[in-house]
Parts: sequence; structure tokens; C-alpha cells
Amino acid sequence: MTRAEDTNAEPRSDSTPRSTTWNYLMDMDGVLVHEEHLVPGADELLAELRSHGVPFLVLTNNSIYTPRDLRARLQRTGLDVPESAIWTSALATARFLDTQRPGGSAYVIGEAGLTTALHSIGYVLTDRDPDYVVLGETRTYSFEAITKAIRLVESGARFIATNPDETGPSREGVLPATGSVAALIERATGRAPYFVGKPNPLMMRSALRALGAHSENTLMIGDRMDTDVRTGLEAGLQTILVLSGISAADTAERFPYRPTRVIGSIADLIGRVTDPFGD
Repeated sequence: MTRAEDTNAEPRSDSTPRSTTWNYLMDMDGVLVHEEHLVPGADELLAELRSHGVPFLVLTNNSIYTPRDLRARLQRTGLDVPESAIWTSALATARFLDTQRPGGSAYVIGEAGLTTALHSIGYVLTDRDPDYVVLGETRTYSFEAITKAIRLVESGARFIATNPDETGPSREGVLPATGSVAALIERATGRAPYFVGKPNPLMMRSALRALGAHSENTLMIGDRMDTDVRTGLEAGLQTILVLSGISAADTAERFPYRPTRVIGSIADLIGRVTDPFGD
């Protein structure tokens, strides 16, 4: 889509935001990549951000992978994103727990992305009287592990989950994700989890701290109204909805809140990274 074909939604009632320097938070899937393929223009946009010295961070609710794993995945599509520019719900969860109970313990259902993040803050992973049960995403949810989590929550462990996504994609079709398993544990124990990832604005605030940025001059680019745009708004950010992922042209009309701007894809920002809301 060319700039002339920009599918802008009408701006919010306040004046069009202006800033001399913007910081960029960007969702990964549907914005930079689609499945295992590069979204056209993503490589050019990242190169332009670097050339202008614009700080950016790539966000994902996926807690399976470490930033190193995700960097390798992005490299396979042709995108060069340093590990330091990748922020996951696992990292946000670890930072949250470090502020709540430094040096604590947790029983974890999840993969390397989550366990590595918790080890990095000095947490002990154990199934004996842990402070927390921390539920993340995994491709192999075990009934035995879920049963153990239920019993630990019933015994007093606090229940934390990395993100509320109920399903995830795979080549074979839809898979149950963190939100679905969290619902099972909640139904069995009567105790709801605290979700750290999007749409919790805590995810954005932790990303802002990691980037060293402030909400006043930061924008969030995502392909989902219910997570990316909502979280950005609640964290006080300007928001851009792209139509290269899950959303269609009329998606924004079905929600009571609006993004600052709607565009076809991030390719529409090429040549305007320092003034993304200009005419």
C-alpha cells in the first residue's frame, strides 16, 4: 500500500500528536512478520529507524522463546533485530515478580523463554512450597504439571500467568495457549491468575522502562485492537493499527476506543519515522 492509499482512521478528538523524537514499540507477529515471512517493508523501516537513531523495541506475548531465539527467527526472515530490542511477556513477568518478591521461588509451566527469564532475576524453580505458580506457554502442556499447579495454588501459591491468549497458531491448526490452561486452573481452584502480558498496561510500562522511554513520546504499532491498541491507550501511548495481521479495514469500528491512526502496514511509515502522524 502506498502512502496515498493510507487507510487512516479519523484521529481521536484531541489534536494530532507531534513530537520531535518518537520511541517505537512494535508487535512482532502481524506487524514485522507473518508466520515465517517478512512483512514487506519491515526491513526498510527498521533500517530507517536505525539511521535516524530512533529507539525501538519489538514486543511479543509469546513466552516460549528467549530474545536470542526470537532474534534468530527474525534473522531467518531477513530482519536484524538485536536481543536487547526484543521484549517478551516472560521478561515482563520476571520483572514484575522481581519487584513483588525479590529472590522468590516459583513452580513454572513453560519453556526456556520463561525459565531463563526467572533464573536471570535469581528465582528458584521448585515444586515444593513455591511463592508462585507461574504459567506460560508451551507446546506440550502436561496433565501432570497442570494437576501439580492446581494443588500448589490450592495450598496458597500465588497464581501468575504470562499472557491471556487462549489459542495459538500451528501448522496443524489452532493450539490451546496460556489463557485456556489458566482458565482450567482457575475453574479447579476458584483463584484467578494475574496476567502480566498484553493487554495489561504493565507490559507496556515495563517495556518503556527497558527502552528508557516515556509514554508522552512513544507510540505502539500492532495488528490487534483488543491487545496492542488497548494496551497502548491504557499506558498513555499513541497507537497505530496495521492491517497486515489479524485486523481488517473495519475492525476499529467495532470497538469503543480508537487508535490514533490506521495504516495498511508499517511500509506506510517508510520516509516518515520521525513524523509518523504527519499529513
